[in-house]
Amino acid sequence: MKVTRKQEKIVQRTLEGWRQEGVIDAAEQQRLQQNLSVQLFDWQRMSRYAFWVALACAIIAIGSLVADEYLMELLFNFGYVTRAIILLLISLAFYFWGFYRQKQTPDKRYSNEAILFLGVLFTALFLWQLGMALDNGSGNAAPLLLFGCVIYGVIGYLGRSGLIWIFCLLALGSYFGTSTGYASGWGAYWLGMNYPIRFVLFGGVLLAACYLLKKPLQQRNVFAVSKAMGLLYLFIALWILSIFGNYDFDIWQSVRQIELLHWSLLFALAAGACIWISLKTDDGMLRGFGLTFLGINLYTRYFEMFWDGTNKVIFFLLLAISLALVGRYAEKIWRLGEK
Repeated sequence: MKVTRKQEKIVQRTLEGWRQEGVIDAAEQQRLQQNLSVQLFDWQRMSRYAFWVALACAIIAIGSLVADEYLMELLFNFGYVTRAIILLLISLAFYFWGFYRQKQTPDKRYSNEAILFLGVLFTALFLWQLGMALDNGSGNAAPLLLFGCVIYGVIGYLGRSGLIWIFCLLALGSYFGTSTGYASGWGAYWLGMNYPIRFVLFGGVLLAACYLLKKPLQQRNVFAVSKAMGLLYLFIALWILSIFGNYDFDIWQSVRQIELLHWSLLFALAAGACIWISLKTDDGMLRGFGLTFLGINLYTRYFEMFWDGTNKVIFFLLLAISLALVGRYAEKIWRLGEK
């Protein structure tokens, strides 16, 4: 069995634990250890990273092309509708190619997903040109974002691609923000809520839907991504809410810090709830989000309350000591895990 060095250590610790508990004897432990073959180089991870870098370079290249008016005129010297049709055909070609390769060579997961992702990029360009063609001066881009969300959702779900599913959820969040902004006349409030509160609700609903649809999402390998995006929307919105509250920016500048305390407490309660649920269910993602954003909450309050009234030498000295204590505690946990 081929394993990485990290996996070898885990397997060896497991076998040693079983031997000490009497599940297997020393001879059986030795026999099982001999079946391990350590990979000196993790080619699978290298493949994943290489495709990520390649896709990042492709994004930069396409972005540079779009920004270059001369090249755009040279390559796409057509009207908006014609450009949109050409870009749609290119994106469809990448989607068909990606799905065909998934059927023929399902083991080439990273290259197949990279091809589908190129279709996502050209779909975004198609929607941009389509929006330019249909622009009537209203400034309402929400329908295009919803259209993109549907396309990415179908491709990500059928292609079992967590990467493309992320773009579906990003487009969904953009649609929600744009549609509520347009409905409020691009003011600060929609139904009495500013943007942070809206996205707290959005993240909560997305997280609830993720758990309600857990089984089909797991079957398509997009449950973990959906849960992570729901938590990300929720906690980033709670963090911003704990700083600004339900106030417009102009009003917020004159608001006393004590008037925002209840939002900070809500932020802390949400993080604490995540940690508590993770201890009950052994959910590493919930534990990570809870601990991370609890720390962000504490340090944000620290900066808010003590930045102006504390000498900067003392301020950063206390900050350094607190971070060192956190690091020491994390190191202790890591060393216990290694043992």
